[in-house]
Amino acid sequence: MELSRWKIAVVTLLSAAGMLLPARADEHEHTYVDKEEVVLWMNTVGPYHNRQETYKYFSLPFCVGNKKTISHYHETLGEALQGVELEFSGLDIKFKDEVLQATYCEIELDKAKRDAFVYAIKNHYWYQMYIDDLPIWGIVGEADENGEDHYLWTYKKLEIGYHGNRIVDVNLTSEGKVKLVPNTRIAMSYSVKWKKSDVKFEDRFDKYLDPSFFQHRIHWFSIFNSFMMVIFLVGLVSMILMRTLRKDYARYSKEEEMDDMDRDLGDEYGWKQVHGDVFRPSSQPLIFSSLIGSGCQIFSVSLIVIIVAMIEDLYTERGSMLSTAIFVYAATSPVNGYFGGSLYAKQGGRRWIKQMFIGAFLIPAMVCGTAFFINFIAIYYHASRAIPFGTMVAVCCICFFVILPLNLVGTILGRNLSGQPNFPCRVNAVPRPIPEKKWFMEPAVIVCLGGILPFGSIFIEMYFIFTSFWAYKIYYVYGFMMLVLVILCIVTVCVTIVCTYFLLNAEDYRWQWTSFLSAASTAVYVYMYSFYYYFFKTKMYGLFQTSFYFGYMAVFSTALGIMCGAVGYMGTSAFVRKIYTNVKID
Repeated sequence: MELSRWKIAVVTLLSAAGMLLPARADEHEHTYVDKEEVVLWMNTVGPYHNRQETYKYFSLPFCVGNKKTISHYHETLGEALQGVELEFSGLDIKFKDEVLQATYCEIELDKAKRDAFVYAIKNHYWYQMYIDDLPIWGIVGEADENGEDHYLWTYKKLEIGYHGNRIVDVNLTSEGKVKLVPNTRIAMSYSVKWKKSDVKFEDRFDKYLDPSFFQHRIHWFSIFNSFMMVIFLVGLVSMILMRTLRKDYARYSKEEEMDDMDRDLGDEYGWKQVHGDVFRPSSQPLIFSSLIGSGCQIFSVSLIVIIVAMIEDLYTERGSMLSTAIFVYAATSPVNGYFGGSLYAKQGGRRWIKQMFIGAFLIPAMVCGTAFFINFIAIYYHASRAIPFGTMVAVCCICFFVILPLNLVGTILGRNLSGQPNFPCRVNAVPRPIPEKKWFMEPAVIVCLGGILPFGSIFIEMYFIFTSFWAYKIYYVYGFMMLVLVILCIVTVCVTIVCTYFLLNAEDYRWQWTSFLSAASTAVYVYMYSFYYYFFKTKMYGLFQTSFYFGYMAVFSTALGIMCGAVGYMGTSAFVRKIYTNVKID
């Protein structure tokens, strides 16, 4: 009784103290009171043409303001992985408090510092800053027409718009061009002007979007073109398969009415002849089921992240898109385990624990392996993209303590709920020999041709996605992306069904890997397109940016291929089960 009284007293005291303390308003709440400090964060600096090659702002010999340093920590995992390196500028900025041009520090320009600035100017270095989470960009300096003399911009003229007690707009004008001469002192100055703005806080990021680019008529036309392709393909598949299958069923029914001698003398051919082998387990079932499980998980992650991005403006927070994707990927691990584990059980696999481990770590190992390789180059370059050791540990912890246990749950559910091999046809003990067929019916040819139409339905959207990631555009039209994802899935399923039908009609029952790889070959065409984009649409250069580009494009293409392969296989599997359920087998 006495203890509970003490608890009540402590809680009451803490509540009273909380009410007496003044309320803090800062950039996390995005609300300010008059004369309250507004922090100007310096983020990164780097070549304009190499968006991902960024360095700490103060890696160039800029000087810092007099104000006391405030440390910044990575608030999200996405921030750390994307190389956000916020450092306090030292500039004294207060809400609604105007500052006339004032010197905040001086640079003692010796030869080494001059050479660093000259190198930055020659390579068109830009820097990025943040005020209240609003990004600002500025250029380091410029050269004269002959390229002999180089000038540094020394005056940062800030104009900040406010709506009520919130900051809604920030503009930077660089002035004060000073020639870089060794052994001189360069004064760095700034000014702050505040102005009322009619822009609402919810709309403050609209100025960073580019509707003329993303909502161009070409974008609309590409969606319409892809949609017409879907209608054409679905109609074609329906007409061909329904008419052809109706003829097949009629022929098989007619054969069943014959006696044994007539049936032996008859010309037997077609997909019915492989009914005893069509549900035979695929070669390498452990790898195959792991790929299918991973593909189903990637599809679910893509769907959920796009829906979240359509509802929430994820581009308004630093690293929020990447953080959301990592969280959703970890949360959807049971999907991987369920589909991978159930398929492995249906195919008679016994080493289900090994399959679970491979399924759980297939995608993380690929991504982390690529990131680890690029990290070595980033460390050599002293780039801000170098992933900190603590972040690596956090990612490993997510893999071992979140993804793996959830994958185990999914695997157990999959094996127990849908792991029984309830095929409509019995599998023969001895595999049927595969007859010779024309060259264009070989699985290798079908695989190479299978990805052309799916790639054709998405390649224009790929241009917009690449441009938003590798150039200075913010992707925000996630409705388009959702439509493209739906179109891609429909086209992929239609193409793989047609490919599988022709393969089975040629009495080749190796349809599992063929359906997966023919859909997954879309990734090869996407990766080939990335080469075209690199050489003809960008001006990237250097080892770091090139390895970063082709390394992560390989990861993106592989993940896209695994997703398309899984979607193609799932659709084809339903088709195969359907046609063999409807035919009578002796």
